[in-house]
Amino acid sequence: MKAAIINVTGYAGVELARILHRHPSVNLTCVTGRSAAGQRLGDFFPHLSDIDLTIEADLNGSVDLVFSALPHKASAEACAPLLKQGIRVVDISADFRINSAAEYEAWYGVTHPCPEYLEEAVYGLTELTRSQVRSASLVANPGCYPTGAILALAPAVKYGIIEPDIIVDSKSGVSGAGRGLSLLTHFSEVNESVQAYSVDGHRHLPEITQELGKLSKGFEPSITFLPHLIPMTRGILSSCYASIKAGAIPLNDKGKKELTDLYREFYKGETFVKVVSVPPMTKHTLGNNDCIVFPTLDVRTGRLMAISCLDNLVKGAAGQAIQNMNVMFGLPEDEGLTQLALYP
Repeated sequence: MKAAIINVTGYAGVELARILHRHPSVNLTCVTGRSAAGQRLGDFFPHLSDIDLTIEADLNGSVDLVFSALPHKASAEACAPLLKQGIRVVDISADFRINSAAEYEAWYGVTHPCPEYLEEAVYGLTELTRSQVRSASLVANPGCYPTGAILALAPAVKYGIIEPDIIVDSKSGVSGAGRGLSLLTHFSEVNESVQAYSVDGHRHLPEITQELGKLSKGFEPSITFLPHLIPMTRGILSSCYASIKAGAIPLNDKGKKELTDLYREFYKGETFVKVVSVPPMTKHTLGNNDCIVFPTLDVRTGRLMAISCLDNLVKGAAGQAIQNMNVMFGLPEDEGLTQLALYP
């Protein structure tokens, strides 16, 4: 099958190119990036010198699937004509993740360019929406923070063992901010420092709330989400907390085992979600498509503690997008995604 990437010059776009290059069922035929149009991809990114493509200003030639790695609003504007032509799309931006146009506009501060596609779009957290992804024409690739948070909390919500008051504390490497220059990601500002940001509400919050609310009828989560920027390139570690419902699970070592068993049953057969018995570190997912989840109980306070980690550019962006593509085209879900983590 033939695939193309819109905006290969961003971190998500270049990661897509890296992974797709060795995908046995995909021929990457076109990559775009207007700021670098006319340059060889291998000249712009020397680590991709084996890919014999020129960066184009616009898509050309026929393709079966397009990955859009443009920023929000610009991505929807680029996707709409493709969808009208019958080309399947995986959108890595936020444009089709939120079901309500009004909610999207409130959080992103722009008018949605094509709200008529919101109902058609499938939220592409594959482990939870696989059946819808199979037949989708438009997949909204999840945000990096929501991927880790939702996968950490989904079993507890689905099985009805937690109260809806939830705290998600996440820490991300600086690549999550993209390649654009800003003081926030300047080396001397980030190095040897940790900073909380978006304390009044991060744009990924409505996405987390929306998708967790779909997992259990009548469950209306009230979520405090606080992200932090830490001095590393890749990775997200999310620590999620919620009170256990009275009587739902014993608040002792037996309950800890029951909780782990519950999580393992929920993710039974999943290739990319690993439920572990010790707290994970982000290096355990560096460069691969895994999300590692560690669920436990604070028996003193009666709270769930669910910790997840992933690579924000792979499972949090490009890898998840390729996982969705595999499902959309009936390929093995892990095809092209079997890399082990780079450790240490």
